[in-house]
Amino acid sequence: MADGRLVIGTQRYSSWSLRGWLMVKLAQLNVDIDVVPLAGGGKTTVLKTLSPNGCVPYLEHEGAVVWDSLSIAEYCAEYQPALWPSERCERAIARSISAEMHSGFRGVRSALPMNLGRDARPLAEPLTEDVLKDISRIDAIWTDARTRYGADGPYLFGASFGNADAMFAPIVCRFLSYGVTGLSDVARAYMDVVRQHPLMQEWYQEAADEPAEWQLDIYESIP
Repeated sequence: MADGRLVIGTQRYSSWSLRGWLMVKLAQLNVDIDVVPLAGGGKTTVLKTLSPNGCVPYLEHEGAVVWDSLSIAEYCAEYQPALWPSERCERAIARSISAEMHSGFRGVRSALPMNLGRDARPLAEPLTEDVLKDISRIDAIWTDARTRYGADGPYLFGASFGNADAMFAPIVCRFLSYGVTGLSDVARAYMDVVRQHPLMQEWYQEAADEPAEWQLDIYESIP
C-alpha cells in the first residue's frame, strides 16, 4: 500500500512535474503517481480541487502535504540527505542555483516550452537577446558547478544525481528539443549524462506512451 500520492501534469509538457517526480523517485518515497492531463495556459480547472495552489507537482506523503518544487526538494532531502551536497558551502551553492532556476530564466521558459515530442528542431525565428542571455547563464552555472564540485562524477555536484540536477533537468529537455547550439563542451557532456539517467529515460518513455488526445496544439504547432 502506498504512503501517499504525487500529482503531476502531462509528462510531455510539464517541466515542474518532472522536477517533483525526480525528487520523489530519488528519495524512494512510496507514493502513487496521479497524472492530470493539462489544458495549457493555466486552464486545468481540476487542479484547483487537487492542489492547494492549483498547480503541479503536489505531494501527499504520510500525512504531510507539500507543494512547489523547492518545498518538495527539501522534504525529499529529509528522507535522502544526499540529494543536497554534504559539504556546507557546496550545499549553499546547490540551493542557490536551484532557487535561481526556480525564479528565473523566463526568456527560455517562454520561448522554449517543454515538449518531449519535439526532436532537436530549432525555432523558425532566431532566439532573442533575453533567451540567449538565459542560455549563457545556464551554461555558466553548469560549467562552474561541474568544474568546481563535479570531480567525483558526471553530475553538477559529483557522483550523485541530486536536487540541483532535478531542478535543471527540464532545461536539458528544452535544449535538446529545440536543438540549442553554442553551448560549451562541459554543458553538452552534462546534458548527455542527464538525458541518459535511468529516471529520465523512464520519464521520456512514459511521456511517449501518453494518449495522443493529451497533446496540445499550443505546443505542437510552434514552428
